[in-house]
Amino acid sequence: MKIIAQAVSASFLIHIIYIFGTLLLGFIQTLIYRPNIETAWRQLDNLQSQVVFGASFSPYIVLLSFVTIAFFCWFILLFIQKKSSRIAGE
Repeated sequence: MKIIAQAVSASFLIHIIYIFGTLLLGFIQTLIYRPNIETAWRQLDNLQSQVVFGASFSPYIVLLSFVTIAFFCWFILLFIQKKSSRIAGE
């Protein structure tokens, strides 16, 4: 049961790092973006009339991703535990 809790915790941590990493990258790109307004006005077809922020996806994908990563973490932790018990037994 302890190994399952560790796998779920690792999956949660991986998802948190991914989400905050994505947000941080977007924030940094927003800070360093410098538009070239003169060139944009010369090419009117490049100007957009709408702006969209964010992404839309099913919450089931997040749940599936969480469970899948937890399973892989469980498998890796189980492999490490068995390998360390073999080494200790020798």
